Amino acid sequence: MKIEGRVALVTGASGGIGAATALALARAGASLVVLVARTESALEAVAERVEAAGGRARVAPCDLSDPTAIGELASALEAEAIQPQILVNNAGAGRWLAVDETPPEELLPMMQAPALAAFWVTRAFLPSMLSAGHGHILCVNSPAALVNFPGATGYSMSRWALRGFTEGLRADVAGTGVEVCHFVVGKVSSPYFDNNPGSEDRVPALSKLIGTLTPEQTADRIVASIRGGRRWVYTPLMLRLFHIQNHFFPWSVRWMLYASGWKRS
Repeated sequence: MKIEGRVALVTGASGGIGAATALALARAGASLVVLVARTESALEAVAERVEAAGGRARVAPCDLSDPTAIGELASALEAEAIQPQILVNNAGAGRWLAVDETPPEELLPMMQAPALAAFWVTRAFLPSMLSAGHGHILCVNSPAALVNFPGATGYSMSRWALRGFTEGLRADVAGTGVEVCHFVVGKVSSPYFDNNPGSEDRVPALSKLIGTLTPEQTADRIVASIRGGRRWVYTPLMLRLFHIQNHFFPWSVRWMLYASGWKRS
């Protein structure tokens, strides 16, 4: 997928992976990067960084749990003749909690971002991609979409839902020129864990073997995945190897996760 001269839209763009990806896409030649998240002031700060790097940014504060608000955003952009050809579904939230620890009021937001947000945002902008006969949609996901972590059931459920959406979307758009990438990244040193206290303590010790990426390293790999038209990405390398191991010997990966992960006190 060519990035130069394309319009890109990034959700969860107020910080972490989303902000770094917006900046990386601008540096890669995107003509405009649309920044989507709830907090306008945080998006403005990211826009300043994009423009300081020589890019163009459009701040678009939006509640991604509200399909009506997303539809209004799409209409506003269409009125400005802004049609994203690259979509990065990155928004995500939720504490790592076991079933009996999860308050009902926390479960729905965990499903809304990432899974439902990715669905509604894609639904809003997919028609213009189909009409143009090209586009690239990349969904940023967690290893919890490949194998469940102990003590993080609601989070894992939302990540499996995003995986199901991504695979279903790929089937929907087969042969249309629109490409879909399921981008699974290991632990990232982003504000996610600060915003979801207690979750980092439940990351299985096995993750130390996989390693931790910075948001900037992750963003560079997202850009490379878009350029290369990749359909599945598992990064870093050790995560890819564990994914292969899980395919052939799932019991061994589960044993390592359960042995090194959260345990009920």
